[in-house]
Amino acid sequence: MEENGSKKDLRIKSHVYDGMVKSPNRGMLRATGMTDDDFAKPQVGVISTFAENTPCNIHLRDLAHLAKEGVRKQEAWPCEFNTVTVSDGIAMGTKGMGFSLPSRDIIADSMEIAVGGQNLDAFVAIGGCDKNMPGSIIAMANMDIPSIFVYGGTIAPGKDKDGNDIDLVSIFEAIGQWNNGDMTEEEVREIECNACPGPGACGGMYTANTMASAIEAMGMALPGSSSNPATTGDKLKDVFEAGEAVVGLIEKDIRPSDIITRKSMENAIVLTMALGGSTNAILHLLAIAHAADVDLTIEDFNDIQEKVPHLADLKPSGKYVFQDLYEVGGVPAVLKYLYDNGYIHGDCLTVTGKTIAENLEEAVDLKEGQDVIMPLDNPKRADGPLIVLKGNLAPEGAVVKVSGLDVRRHEGPAKVFDTEEAAIDATLAGDIVDGDVVVVRYVGPKGGPGMPEMLSLSSIISGKGVKVALITDGRFSGGSHGFVVGHIAPEAQVGGPIALLEMHDTIIIDQDTKEITMLVDDEELEKRREKLVLPPLESRGVLGKYAHMVSSAAKGAITDFYKRED
Repeated sequence: MEENGSKKDLRIKSHVYDGMVKSPNRGMLRATGMTDDDFAKPQVGVISTFAENTPCNIHLRDLAHLAKEGVRKQEAWPCEFNTVTVSDGIAMGTKGMGFSLPSRDIIADSMEIAVGGQNLDAFVAIGGCDKNMPGSIIAMANMDIPSIFVYGGTIAPGKDKDGNDIDLVSIFEAIGQWNNGDMTEEEVREIECNACPGPGACGGMYTANTMASAIEAMGMALPGSSSNPATTGDKLKDVFEAGEAVVGLIEKDIRPSDIITRKSMENAIVLTMALGGSTNAILHLLAIAHAADVDLTIEDFNDIQEKVPHLADLKPSGKYVFQDLYEVGGVPAVLKYLYDNGYIHGDCLTVTGKTIAENLEEAVDLKEGQDVIMPLDNPKRADGPLIVLKGNLAPEGAVVKVSGLDVRRHEGPAKVFDTEEAAIDATLAGDIVDGDVVVVRYVGPKGGPGMPEMLSLSSIISGKGVKVALITDGRFSGGSHGFVVGHIAPEAQVGGPIALLEMHDTIIIDQDTKEITMLVDDEELEKRREKLVLPPLESRGVLGKYAHMVSSAAKGAITDFYKRED
């Protein structure tokens, strides 16, 4: 093989040496359809999270075939395979919810195993539901070979009988309204039957759309691909082009370590704040930073939050769905607006081989007269809506999303529950009243295990119209809204202060001081700690492994934290 830096040389890696076979693998590869000419081509993985049990992922197999066509067009050899997914919306409120966050790390691990085990030269990952996105990027960072992420796209909005946009969260909230006597069973069914009209991920600024947008801002996805809806021609185009582009990354030897940097992570956080993204973004971006060996801590989010205004009027707290953003220019138009006003680092490299500033030269401006994205001189909120709180209840931190929230401070008595089911039962029974602070604990990364989301509970509370705060060492769906605080760390399962709370203790949550405090003195807390008996940690199966390995939510709930400590 010539060593002149030619295009062909860059494509030949582990499979062929000097044009001669040095291992028996060619014999097996011939059975997959490869011929003599193919052995000189790079082998590119095309990995989707296709599954038939959720609209988020049901169309991804077809998208994978398009990506393969793009790879072939650039004279590379595509190799398609699959990995797991868990649909948060379907698992919500069931035991299945405990498997959702662990699936992020299993997705990452399975991609790394398949790509590494087959000595692939590059890969394209195609994801649809919440954990697909960070799982894919974690794998890319760990493998550090040329790679691109493609989002399966947002779902189109459903319509209620009056023509208003509805989505998955509308169903959850309808159940609360039905329980409160404000909606009939027939009306709930009408919403259920029309909320999700076809393929694509949940349609508001929920976790899937949040993470897809953040990944584009990070530079690991092609421009516009995060906001192109699932059923559009633009989505088909960007999937095909991702297959083409990943071969270009091989030729240019551009790797995730060249793209995922401190500056590009800051770009992802800036866009997340401006769009009013999900609280889960903090968890996932910390995990991505860890995999990419980028120095990022939970405190860094507050530094950016104080500087970046919330601009997007998107659900769950706003009026519009993500498809509306696409129709006024999409994520590239928002990034261009932020870049032009000094919020985005323009010198960060992206998977196009160009910097983000160079990419944005080709982006359209936000459509005139639109009100999906508010102007910087009249934002939805002057600072970002994702805030990290600290105090004696969460010494390592907790996360609150305050978009659309008028209440800036809540002080009230704790109503403490050790399971979400118990809290739901109490809410439906009318035992939760205005002013309460509903506490759900022992549902953190270890305690859940798996850190389940509380969308069922938060939606029922919202639907019933009870004015309370809701706090947990678990998570909240991107669809949750109201005064809801998650990711309390340390969690109850490891003896965090939330485990010491008792019924009717006074709790203060203040978004201005970034405080979450229980009014219990240290002496009393020490007495309670002496009597504290923790439940046994799950010890079998995948959740048992997860419970023993997973880190604090304040570190991203990662399962290889020892890597940073070495």
